[in-house]
Amino acid sequence: MMKTVGRWFLFTSLITFFWACGGEDPTPQPPQKTPEELAIEALTGTGTQAWAIAGGGSVTRSGTNVTDFYKDFELIMNSGSSKTYTTLNNNDLFDASGNWSFSGTNFDKFTLSGGKPAANREISFTRTGDNLRLEFNIPAPGARINGIQAVAGSYVFELRKK
Repeated sequence: MMKTVGRWFLFTSLITFFWACGGEDPTPQPPQKTPEELAIEALTGTGTQAWAIAGGGSVTRSGTNVTDFYKDFELIMNSGSSKTYTTLNNNDLFDASGNWSFSGTNFDKFTLSGGKPAANREISFTRTGDNLRLEFNIPAPGARINGIQAVAGSYVFELRKK
């Protein structure tokens, strides 16, 4: 009799244990974003993101503050298959609009299409919260606007999310 009760207890315990361990399927985790997707999101948010000097941004050229020349500057970046950009109040440093693409496989640099001095230059970017830092260099040969304004130098644009 004791053996039967012991076996019955062991059997019901095992059934209860396995039943308790079953449960529902775990909630599937969303797929991990690729480094490129994360970089696109840093620049364009969920599709289009405007960045501006207004609100505390600044511009330096070779260590000299030149924010006054770009105080109303805006860069609007769009994701999608064509990756477009638009600039406002760019003081002829950037084209008014065009396309952008990543440079290399680290996805920490991009280039802008166009014919202005900043076009086709590798622009390093770093996003920290609502701040976007752009760094690029324009070499001396051919770094003039309309043949008179020299724009050669190392630029740092500190932009704020708009």
